[in-house]
Amino acid sequence: MLFAHILATGPWKPEFWLEKAGASAAWVIAAIIFAESGLFFGFFLPGDSLLFMAGFLTSAGAHDFIQTSAGEPLAPVVDGMPHILVLLPVLYLAAVAGDQVGYWFGKKVGPALFTREDSRLFKQSHVTKAHQFLERHGPKTIFLARFVPIVRTFAPIVAGVGEMRYRTFLKWNLLGGFVWAVGITALGHYLGNIEFVRDKIEYAVIVIVLLSLLPVFIEFYRSRKHGHGDANEAEAPAGV
Repeated sequence: MLFAHILATGPWKPEFWLEKAGASAAWVIAAIIFAESGLFFGFFLPGDSLLFMAGFLTSAGAHDFIQTSAGEPLAPVVDGMPHILVLLPVLYLAAVAGDQVGYWFGKKVGPALFTREDSRLFKQSHVTKAHQFLERHGPKTIFLARFVPIVRTFAPIVAGVGEMRYRTFLKWNLLGGFVWAVGITALGHYLGNIEFVRDKIEYAVIVIVLLSLLPVFIEFYRSRKHGHGDANEAEAPAGV
């Protein structure tokens, strides 16, 4: 499957970053979550899969995993990972802070972002997609965008450009950051103790990434359903 192949290779593969980081992996993961949450050059980073792997590597099952040939390179990472109760607030703060920086960057840069030329690390289409997503779903986009790669990075920037009310942005940022960063990391921690998941960790990561898109699919379905309902009401003759 093409999607699985992409997630399992190069910078999209969580092990790519974890093996390079070694015992400092927790801080590298936090830095990546921060960058992917609001710095426009962080859109290519694997936030969802890294959160799940971070949680997995704090589980008791991770020690069994590193005894296998597949897990052996991650032994320094497991030894250097903090307790899950330390890791969760660190990743949550990184996610929230990243969005905060993105919002204020967008507010300062303003419309100039929409006229910026494409470069190796920037594509105008990414901003356009995030803007359309925000227009379609309103302020709750800040929550929903957490579960959409690329849109996740640019949504807070576009919110700043569009001068979304800060209190509204902050509310959805705090909620989205919690459900995304804490939820996916905690899930990795608890599922890591299940032998079947541990033995198929690469497939588990892909499944979790797909499942993380569920809030977006649910909202898309609801918006289409309500949209059709409004259209039918508008077309109904007066007095019906």
